[in-house]
Amino acid sequence: MVEQTLSLEDLKERTLEEVLREVVARQEVLTVRLPEGESVAIQPVPRLKPLPILQSSVPEGWKDALYG
Repeated sequence: MVEQTLSLEDLKERTLEEVLREVVARQEVLTVRLPEGESVAIQPVPRLKPLPILQSSVPEGWKDALYG
């Protein structure tokens, strides 16, 4: 994953939505340096594939077997 570091001043003219959409589009880690010397990292989370739908059935009386 690509990393980019910007100062907070570099982002002042941009909306938060623009910044977040760019991070996702580029699949990059964006580190924002704050004036006090601290920093914040923003990175996209991979999209998970949907779980498969399985064909199955639950037998009658299954609770009785467990709690009987």
